[in-house]
Amino acid sequence: MCRHLAYLGRPVSPAEAVFRAPHSLLVQSYAPADMRGGGTVNADGFGLGWYLGPGHGADGALPLRHRRSTPLWTDEALPPLAAAVTTHAFVAAARNGTTGMPVTEAAAAPFTTGRWLFSHNGVVRGFPDSLAELAKTLPVTELLTLEAPTDSVVLWVLLRARLAAGEDPLAAVAWLTGAVEAAAPGSRLNFLLTDGETLIGTAWTHALSLLETPAGVLLASEPVDGDPRWTPVPDHHAVRATATGVDLLPLNQEGIIR
Repeated sequence: MCRHLAYLGRPVSPAEAVFRAPHSLLVQSYAPADMRGGGTVNADGFGLGWYLGPGHGADGALPLRHRRSTPLWTDEALPPLAAAVTTHAFVAAARNGTTGMPVTEAAAAPFTTGRWLFSHNGVVRGFPDSLAELAKTLPVTELLTLEAPTDSVVLWVLLRARLAAGEDPLAAVAWLTGAVEAAAPGSRLNFLLTDGETLIGTAWTHALSLLETPAGVLLASEPVDGDPRWTPVPDHHAVRATATGVDLLPLNQEGIIR
């Protein structure tokens, strides 16, 4: 399994959660604490996506991204870059690729289209056969131009099609979770999705923790420090964070239980 985290709130530097914290994403890449049988290290690539935000014109709403196919601890460019960035929202991930799937930069989260950033921590059971029926709903050109032939990339293409159609992001993530679980029972489907204004996370057969502070909201596969305010997100639940607050909502195969 991978490790990932996402933040939404007042402008901060991603360097704290990604590199400086006692159990930062960097530490989780080589010494994760809660992989639940999904491997031992996360060395098959990494990525960080963030927003410039207000004051940068229309481009400020579109994320910037740094990705590599190498282990996070080998990259000398990202620590000073992350330290120089101040942003109100970011997504970062360290990848542990499923056996048989390629180790390429294009396979590393976060994935992006338009203003969206997306990350998947988990695995789709029986891939690719299990997703064949769902994939049939996509235009052939989408499948022929995938960034990488991985389960996470196919999930992103399915999700972004719903987002492009104007579907509410929480509803779209709930649909994806339920549809994939129905097609591939036992899959691990922990998602992070943000457009810089709303942050959605899911805990589905894997760990996710939530930290709410006066500054903002941090979601992470594992807590990055010993702050007592960290709380585990219950399995089969979604988190939605906006400027007005945080909602914790149960999920099932039909979507969110209202």
